Amino acid sequence: MTATGEAAATDHSHRFHTIVTTVENKPGVLARVAGLFARRGFNIESLAVAPTADERFSRITFTVDVASSPLEQVVKQLDKLINVVEISELSPTESVERELMLVTVDAAAGRRHELLELVDDFRAYVLDADRSQMMLSLAARPARLDEFEERLRAFGIVQLQRTGRVALPSLDS
Repeated sequence: MTATGEAAATDHSHRFHTIVTTVENKPGVLARVAGLFARRGFNIESLAVAPTADERFSRITFTVDVASSPLEQVVKQLDKLINVVEISELSPTESVERELMLVTVDAAAGRRHELLELVDDFRAYVLDADRSQMMLSLAARPARLDEFEERLRAFGIVQLQRTGRVALPSLDS
């Protein structure tokens, strides 16, 4: 484990790479950047975009499947795009990655206690509830969300939305 408590890279992390790009916050930039990946045949597993602390720039975090193709060429071509300010690839062992999940599950009265124990075990949050359903939230490593999602299937998932990864370099990297 790193100093931040992140687990070492798993087999899954060798297949997926996280690319973080700082771009000018202008119309059409995201389409050009995403189009570059598409033209090269890379599948974008997840994509998160938001302005940075400096409103002139946005940060795009891509998780791409590189099982069949090298990533270096795409990174070189990204660097040539006029609105791209900075590009970095974040290694799973040298970064902190998180993803947010919102999920609505069946919460029948007979299983509500069991569901709340699971919520507590994963340190998730109950955002909304009625007599038959609960809306939950969990921000965690993608693998932890996968595990939580799998455990929730036994209750019945009504709706599920995941944001895609966001990442920053570890402070000790």
